[in-house]
Amino acid sequence: MRVLITSSSGANGQGYGALLSFSAQGALRGTLSHDSRLVDPRGMAPHEGDSLIYVNSGDDRVLALDQGGDVVLDSGRIPGLDPGGGKFGPDGRYYVTVRTLGTIRALPAELDDHGELVIPECSVPFPRGFEFGGDGRLYLASGIGPTGQGDNTIVVFDHQSSEEPTPLVSDPELSPLDMTMSPRNTLLVSSEWPFGEPDASTSVREYDTLTGELVRVLTPDPSVGLRRPRGLRLTPDGLLYWVGEEHLVAFEYSSGQFLGTIVRLERLNGQAVVIVS
Repeated sequence: MRVLITSSSGANGQGYGALLSFSAQGALRGTLSHDSRLVDPRGMAPHEGDSLIYVNSGDDRVLALDQGGDVVLDSGRIPGLDPGGGKFGPDGRYYVTVRTLGTIRALPAELDDHGELVIPECSVPFPRGFEFGGDGRLYLASGIGPTGQGDNTIVVFDHQSSEEPTPLVSDPELSPLDMTMSPRNTLLVSSEWPFGEPDASTSVREYDTLTGELVRVLTPDPSVGLRRPRGLRLTPDGLLYWVGEEHLVAFEYSSGQFLGTIVRLERLNGQAVVIVS
């Protein structure tokens, strides 16, 4: 097993700006790809049984890498893409948040065209993760952007209409940064509240997909000092991985037990994590 983490350059330029590879025990193996098209990477998702890893490049493009780090597919530059998170939808397309436009773009898995917007521009001030429900609904986390604009909620788009989102979650202690669906069909949301504050509280918050009610809160051991949390990743064996600044930590999802730190690396501005065999 390998652990892949995208590490952004960071606002101060002190991060790695690379896709990093780690052993299952958290030992750094190095940079997976040195391709010049992979710039300040953010979202990331596996495809085709982990044979390809799709990565959102800060160069306004999406790349698909093989497990050796070689680029297999390249969308080419998509003006204004500004990609954040990314994942595959139930229709097999690769979906990407377009942060500056407040929307989501869907690209074909072959990355042979620029795809289409699936919800209107400015649907939310700043998208911070999304997920698909089994009933066809689209859940979108609305968070705070780097300049402080935005709000803190989760909205849902009905499968019969992509025009008007319905507010789902109203939680005064939520500031979402990523989101994934659990085996119980609840939403797991990475949160740092208040966003960007030195004394912010970090948590994974779980919500009912129908009512938006808070189900439970998972928190790391305070001694770990996890800050600036971002990407979440659930594995088939029931582990929930959570990456942030200088840390990758894990929980047992079913019990909510904090399992400890998997990766500890200075200058790691962790954005997304993928576990591959």
